[in-house]
Amino acid sequence: MKKLKKLVQKVLSWAWVKQPLLRINYFLLWFGSLNRLTSTIYSIIFFIPFSREQHAVTRGKYLFYRNLKRPSVTRSQLRRNVHRLEKGMIMRPRRDTFAAGYVGDTVKAYETAAKQFADGVSPIDEDELAWAQNVFEKYFAMIEPGDKKIDAARHRFEKIPYQNQDDSQRTPYASASRSGFNVSYEDFLALSMHRRSVRWFLKKKVEHSKIDAALLAARQSPSACNRLPYEFRFFDDPELVQKIAGLPFGAGGYSHNIPTIAVVVGKLENYLSARDRHAVYIDASLAAMAFLLALETQGLSSSVINWPDFEPLEMRMKKLLGLEVSDRPIMLIAIGYADPEGHIPYSQKKQLSTIRSYNKVAS
Repeated sequence: MKKLKKLVQKVLSWAWVKQPLLRINYFLLWFGSLNRLTSTIYSIIFFIPFSREQHAVTRGKYLFYRNLKRPSVTRSQLRRNVHRLEKGMIMRPRRDTFAAGYVGDTVKAYETAAKQFADGVSPIDEDELAWAQNVFEKYFAMIEPGDKKIDAARHRFEKIPYQNQDDSQRTPYASASRSGFNVSYEDFLALSMHRRSVRWFLKKKVEHSKIDAALLAARQSPSACNRLPYEFRFFDDPELVQKIAGLPFGAGGYSHNIPTIAVVVGKLENYLSARDRHAVYIDASLAAMAFLLALETQGLSSSVINWPDFEPLEMRMKKLLGLEVSDRPIMLIAIGYADPEGHIPYSQKKQLSTIRSYNKVAS
């Protein structure tokens, strides 16, 4: 098989074969780029690069509906809608009545989670339940009776037996009440400049406590409707690290000296609409950047390893980690203590003028 592969690669490298193939490829791309119809035809012919995402999005939507009443640590519908209530509560000016279209379903989701928690059949995060309860209490207190849908939701909520066991109030609060902040821009810029992609590490174990501390910062990153549709999978068993780090092309040549590796996985089961299919990549990337900077403050270095949407690698990662069809590997992160003798690429950055504009619109 390897000999056949090498033979095919050799034949394709010959100029008299390569040039016609390039012309055909150029023509097909030109045709596919004309409009949506031709791009659909192109995608049907060359379906493999797109079929995996289509399958993942469809499977994610199915799992979203399937999981609505199943025991779960966290609930996407509940998180999303409680956050929507919060946003409605902070609007200026605030409407006298809002959320009538979804507050009933949100209370039902809360009721299901609270009952499963009370019955001991659900491992749901109690902080999530307490947050929902606090927001509902404040929401119903500020909305005057009179709307049939909201009144029905209010009545249903008042009959739910779950009660928050602490005095925390997890509801919207005034910006001025936040605690003081004394990190200067200069300090932050220095941190950003210091953090570089390190590929050579000492043979020193990375403490789990430092990873968890960095994740506390990462989870504070913005996330669409507070869903946090991702998970970080860490591996520091040498054999597993080698298997996982050896998968992506980008770790070639240095994967053997990585102490800890993370696989950032997007969870499409958090969404009921295909329009949100890219949110997993955005939200996970925002969290990953905060995670990298938090590692740096603890003396740990890192390198982000690109994960291409390439069918053979996707299949191997899915099998190795036991991923669900709707789970999307987004990136890998090598983590460790930098080897002082190891070198780092200079990586000149672009001028601001090439990545920034103000008030630029079509003329």
